[in-house]
Amino acid sequence: MAKRMGIQNGNPDPAPRIAYVHNFATHYTTRLFGILGRRLNIDFYFFSDGDERYWLAEHGVQAGEFRCQYLPGFRIFGTRITPTLPWKLIRGRYQAVIKCINGRFALPVTFLTARLLRIPFILYTGIWFRLATRTHRLLFPLTRYVYRHADAIVVYGEHVKHYLISEGVEAHRVFVAAHAVDNARYARAVHPKDITELRERLKIPADRQIILYLGRFEPVKALRYLIDALASLQRGDVVLVLAGAGVDRENVEAYAVRSLGRNVRFAGYVPPADTPVYYSSACAYVLPSITLPHSKELWGLVVNEAMNQGTPVIVTDAVGAAAGGLVQDGVNGFVVPESDSAALAKAMAALLDNSELRARMSQAARSEIAQWTQERQAEGYIQALEFVLGRKVEVPGSLPLNVAEAGHPSSGD
Repeated sequence: MAKRMGIQNGNPDPAPRIAYVHNFATHYTTRLFGILGRRLNIDFYFFSDGDERYWLAEHGVQAGEFRCQYLPGFRIFGTRITPTLPWKLIRGRYQAVIKCINGRFALPVTFLTARLLRIPFILYTGIWFRLATRTHRLLFPLTRYVYRHADAIVVYGEHVKHYLISEGVEAHRVFVAAHAVDNARYARAVHPKDITELRERLKIPADRQIILYLGRFEPVKALRYLIDALASLQRGDVVLVLAGAGVDRENVEAYAVRSLGRNVRFAGYVPPADTPVYYSSACAYVLPSITLPHSKELWGLVVNEAMNQGTPVIVTDAVGAAAGGLVQDGVNGFVVPESDSAALAKAMAALLDNSELRARMSQAARSEIAQWTQERQAEGYIQALEFVLGRKVEVPGSLPLNVAEAGHPSSGD
């Protein structure tokens, strides 16, 4: 249940008041936001209803043990408008505001409101490339202005920091918040009988190895390269499991049947709580994403998920988790050139044919992902806040909070 915002018992807040304007809370971020909510005097304002093209409707949106409100709004030509956002920021008497990179209305409004109030503005972004569509090229000068004039920027990884420096951002204003998931959720032990039941449900014999893709079915995922790669191996002892949903699902499934025949299975949408058994069943997880004019894989948190089960991963160099240092080629997985089915096939064959390599990469994956925690991610935010405010920002002791009915994720529309 969400928690109500406000000063308690008429007393001033014990730490600087922070506003975080984000699109919405997800199963990935609720624990992170909870950590920030316990360590900071922070209010979350969510401006979206979860209808973005890059988000599966099946996932829904969330609330959690942190103070939050989903703001009412409407869409004009695809842009979400939340008229109450600036008034929330003005009336909240905040000492700093954090804003994620997305939101054609929310980003400029939050930036301008922070400037009007003369309080620090912190940007949060995972973008590590220039988008090449006509619209993005037209708007890029405004985006670069925000980059260069934000008081601090919190980023997914070092690859994003390097990109921002190339766009004229001073290095000392960029703080890395290592992109993470709730590791405990995805590292849970999977019982062998659960793997057996999954194989039986998907009609996969015990002597067949599994190559897994789990995620959105979108053009940027470039699943045809994965399908072509596996087809080129001409192996009857391997089954490709495609799990997920998205706009490209029908086309991908039809192409997979034509290319692989009986050596492919379709699992449909898999709820986050059910994904560990899929990762545990696979000898490799593959994310074959490519660069498109309008899109690129900012990170790929499914990689974090898979590594928590000790599953070796194969990704392309267009995946942020590789550029950001989580996937280490030849250590905990393979990084191959994008749009290269032959390279994907070679990497898959190496893992399929070498159990010792799989075991070594599995151990390395578990060891590495244990360092990518949401506690570490929260530190990046705290460092940025202390930089812009010039003081400690953490709440001394426990901040008294009231549980209230406000902030339900379905409210606001």
